[in-house]
Amino acid sequence: MVGAIERYLLDKISAEGAIHITLIDPEKVTPSQASAIAKKAKASGTSAIMIGGSTFVSTKHLDDVVKTVKRATGIPIILFPNNVTSISRYADAIWFMSLLNSVDPYFLIGAQVLGAPLIRKYRLEPIPLGYIIVGEGGTAGIVGKAVPIPYDKPELAVAHALAGQYLGMRFIYLEAGSGAKKPVPQEMIRAVKQHIDATLIVGGGIRSRTQALAAASAGADIIVTGNIVENGQVKDRVSEIVEGIRRYRT
Repeated sequence: MVGAIERYLLDKISAEGAIHITLIDPEKVTPSQASAIAKKAKASGTSAIMIGGSTFVSTKHLDDVVKTVKRATGIPIILFPNNVTSISRYADAIWFMSLLNSVDPYFLIGAQVLGAPLIRKYRLEPIPLGYIIVGEGGTAGIVGKAVPIPYDKPELAVAHALAGQYLGMRFIYLEAGSGAKKPVPQEMIRAVKQHIDATLIVGGGIRSRTQALAAASAGADIIVTGNIVENGQVKDRVSEIVEGIRRYRT
């Protein structure tokens, strides 16, 4: 069943062609800093805020960040969990995700089993997502014990994405890793988009309007950036990415 937040995302994509989401890592900011980032990102055209990171230690801090950002923006807050400790009752939705190329069953289904009762208890909207780490993989690849898909093997990305879709995942996320030197190649994005019906998310290594335009033109429905907002000038940096997406629309 499609919930309100998922419907919001799908309607935005339908109306705008492709959208931008800002990712905030709660481990790297205070609640007030997160609020300031989210406000500027919203003013620059971001459609939602994802909150999560590859490592996490304090659930209270996560709650404080989520509450502050929610009060400041009024746009959907979607959790991007790395473990069951990354679930906050104050968010609107959560990517209910499986790391499809992990060699550890915990990241395929174990964490999901542990987290599902909490998600139901907190009445969060679960959005089913197949998470695929490509290229360098970054910290997420190491923590999740993934075997990253090489950039020159788009057929492997396609196979993983199709498997996720056939398992019922309505969103597929190609992740190059936070701070990746290169974003997901157009050839890989295009190949995956041509073979799936699910909504395609692309993140990692996108730092410019040109790279955002390339990803959107290749078929990305949602472009996620996080690392660029950690270094100041949030409004300018997010505006640049959103401008690249809008160029694709025209």
